[in-house]
Amino acid sequence: MKHRGRHRRRRRGRALRASLAGTALALTAAATLISTSQAAGGETPGALSSIGSAGELRGLQLRETLTDETGLSILADEMGGGVGVDEVLESANHVMRDEDDCFDSEKDNLPVEPAASRAYCWEPGDAVNDKWVPRSVTTSRNNQVIVSGWTSETGDGDTSADGAGADRTNGDSTDGEGLTRVAFIDAKNPASLKYRWVLLVVPKADGQGFEGLRSRLGGMAWYEDKLIVTARGPESGGRQDDSLYVFDMARFLRADVTDSDVIGKVGDGWSAHHYRYALPAVATYSPAAGGGCDARDNDGVPCFGSLSLDRTSARPSLVASESFQPGREEPTRVWRYALDTTADRTGLLTTTGRWSDAVATEAYETEATGVRGVLSHGGDWYIGQAGEGRDEHDTLWRQDQDGAKAAKCAADKSDEKSGLRTSACWGRHTASLSYSPETDEVWTLTDPIPERVLYAVKLSDVDGTLG
Repeated sequence: MKHRGRHRRRRRGRALRASLAGTALALTAAATLISTSQAAGGETPGALSSIGSAGELRGLQLRETLTDETGLSILADEMGGGVGVDEVLESANHVMRDEDDCFDSEKDNLPVEPAASRAYCWEPGDAVNDKWVPRSVTTSRNNQVIVSGWTSETGDGDTSADGAGADRTNGDSTDGEGLTRVAFIDAKNPASLKYRWVLLVVPKADGQGFEGLRSRLGGMAWYEDKLIVTARGPESGGRQDDSLYVFDMARFLRADVTDSDVIGKVGDGWSAHHYRYALPAVATYSPAAGGGCDARDNDGVPCFGSLSLDRTSARPSLVASESFQPGREEPTRVWRYALDTTADRTGLLTTTGRWSDAVATEAYETEATGVRGVLSHGGDWYIGQAGEGRDEHDTLWRQDQDGAKAAKCAADKSDEKSGLRTSACWGRHTASLSYSPETDEVWTLTDPIPERVLYAVKLSDVDGTLG
């Protein structure tokens, strides 16, 4: 009851602030000008509030389900043996454009301040493909591999993604709606990035094939040889199936049939819906409370939004943020799970108890709404907040339990003489965040057409421009 009461007080507080702001707007034109400048950058979310009650933390608890090891080995043997990420990268068949070759509409989505250290745009066919939407990004520790997760939201996806034609006459063919794919980007040479698409799949029991992961990706993190993604199913009664899926990047499956819509066995061969490679899940984590998540408010089991990896915590940890239905303006929960470092479980979540449950080791609430990405580093939390309008830039906040700061920049060129500043300085329509310690770069990406861009900003530059 205290939890819900706290939220009600905060909502009333926001309503009161809005009422007072409206009164101030009616007083003078000067007040109007100042208020407009503040709204452009977003209201400060203030300090993080710690979540410590047992009831609240229970809603963050996850139950682990491991893929049958024997069945996965049988499947890999049937497909000629698993392969590693190096083979996937060596076969990269798509080329990214560097910033100079990006369209103006794409470069307009780059941050105002601090400036991007580098930026890339997708091959034209992917940049304007309205059947696939980029949702997440993560990187290897040395920043030589970048991974981006995309979801097919309408139609049958891009059936020629690997350069093959479609075979729609097969009775076992499947449409691509809701499928998830990942771009593995070879970034060893910063001047020439190439990528290969890989389909995410879920093995069937006893090694009897696999099926495509059909879900809306929201976040992604990479630790050692494991790729962890969020996956959300369709809504039913206000609740949704929401899980974390873990993939082993030492076990890519190579499909030998690339001219078929089928996902699974095709005659004597295997197909992955036109993709040469499929990546099978080795574990899932679902809400221990059961019944799915609720994206309508922040009183129950949260729906996963963004994910990122924190290497600076006491133990390597997975950081998550909450996602809401469009139009909901709720304080957002952010929390973390410890990652296992034992030899046979590296990259899985640390679990305890009879049911192998993963519990949150730290949790907070931020007053920021419209959170698109979260990152934790050195005890600070970085929160990417969506802009207040379609043409507004996002805001990147650095928060802790003492307060919040954001980079400041001129609202626009016409306002430079007035001295007005705004916090809306981050990229536009950004998604998840990922930090690479080797290069001190924070990576993110934008999703609308024709404004899709992948870029990095030095974390030291972010910290240096906070006001």
